[in-house]
Amino acid sequence: MATLLETLAAELERPRELSARVQNYIGDTYGIDRDAIGSFLLEVLPTLEDHEIDLVLSPVFTPKLADQAVFAALLGSASVPREQWPSLIQQLIARPTRARLITSDGKEHSVPLRDVTIERYVHRLRLEATISESLFNLIDSIEPAADRGLLKAIARRPVWENVGTGDILVSYLSAAQRTGGSQIQDATDLLDLVENRKPSNLIDLLANLPRWQEMLRQQIDVSSGPKPFFSKDAEAMHGGGRDRRRHEDVRILAKQRELDFLLKLEQILS
Repeated sequence: MATLLETLAAELERPRELSARVQNYIGDTYGIDRDAIGSFLLEVLPTLEDHEIDLVLSPVFTPKLADQAVFAALLGSASVPREQWPSLIQQLIARPTRARLITSDGKEHSVPLRDVTIERYVHRLRLEATISESLFNLIDSIEPAADRGLLKAIARRPVWENVGTGDILVSYLSAAQRTGGSQIQDATDLLDLVENRKPSNLIDLLANLPRWQEMLRQQIDVSSGPKPFFSKDAEAMHGGGRDRRRHEDVRILAKQRELDFLLKLEQILS
């Protein structure tokens, strides 16, 4: 538990850049100029109500998969029951645990974290999750070893708790291990696929892959990218460099990438 506590403190206290979204929210909500955000963090933020602090800091302290991977690697197949979380949170508050927030001017601001932010972080790390012994051993046999933490974080997500969907992950990792294929990005894409498209089991997934592939092909064909302008005047009329049609290019590329993954997944699992 001591190692877990120190790891939690270290992760909460690592430097974090405030995104433009967060800084814009502070500026718009509290009438703060960009160059005064540092003062806001030090002087105003500690005085706000819990729900206000959560609105400001939630984008910064909501764990992503990479954050969960740190603790998945630490815990292995073990779990931390929810009953133990309040004690962890109170110990982190008592330290005290301080955020190191970096504003757009590159300056770092040390801010004590309130329980609302620490609770958000701890509650979303999937500390209560477990990995079956067989799946844990499978992941621990995958190379490179540096990938195993993220694979364990993926394996601890709730979507795999159902036997049917759990078989999808085991089948994929077993097949990918045999073929020596890349695990991390594909495993992340598989997680997104199962969380979003919700196949019930491996048979259901394989049955739906051709249909999903065809749907993506049709969407890509319909959404052909922006045609070149015939003149500079026409380009200017469409906003020039701000031509909104260019956003469609990004969506098409995302759909093409998803299609490529579905084709690869079908090959791996067949």
